[in-house]
Amino acid sequence: MYDTIIYDVDGTLIDTEQAVLGSLQKMLLTDYSQSYEREDLLFVLGIPGASALPQLGIKDIDKANNRWNDHMKDFYSSIKVFDGMLDVLAKLHNRRIPQGIVTSKTKQELQDDFVPFGLMEYLSYAVCADDTSKHKPHPEPLLKFIQVSGADPKRALYIGDTIYDYECARDAGIDFGLALWGCKNQGGIDAAHRLEHPQNILDLLHKTR
Repeated sequence: MYDTIIYDVDGTLIDTEQAVLGSLQKMLLTDYSQSYEREDLLFVLGIPGASALPQLGIKDIDKANNRWNDHMKDFYSSIKVFDGMLDVLAKLHNRRIPQGIVTSKTKQELQDDFVPFGLMEYLSYAVCADDTSKHKPHPEPLLKFIQVSGADPKRALYIGDTIYDYECARDAGIDFGLALWGCKNQGGIDAAHRLEHPQNILDLLHKTR
């Protein structure tokens, strides 16, 4: 029985793919005269910018990350909450099931990109990229969440959309639910639960209670 639900943010609670990749494309072209197809940048989804940018040969990471965030503002209109997610968060909140997030966003990025959607009122705990020294796929962010929340890892479920999320959960000893509504590549992800729609989270809890 799960009594704590933990979510990734991008690709799980909110659809930010177009914004993240579009703003990265724009930053790379504008600031570095580098042109990339969107498909070639998919690897950045699910990891912090500080981990993704060096893989693109960028050395001034802080400057590039700040510019990337600046360009994100041009794409805010494309970000949306996944259909059905608000209803799930509200219902679990009403059932007094603790919920929280473990994200590769920094606290500032969370404030800019996520908080405006009004979902934080349902989420009791948040672990961001600047809360830990190591990041997904390392288990430290989830272990930090367990420490902060006091949750039992054997009764917690982490829901995410990338292999980085899966590996983080696996190595933290926490069951993983794959958010198929946001997942772009299921390869190598041996999830305990494959969730077609946010509503399936409620179905899963009904089965285990």
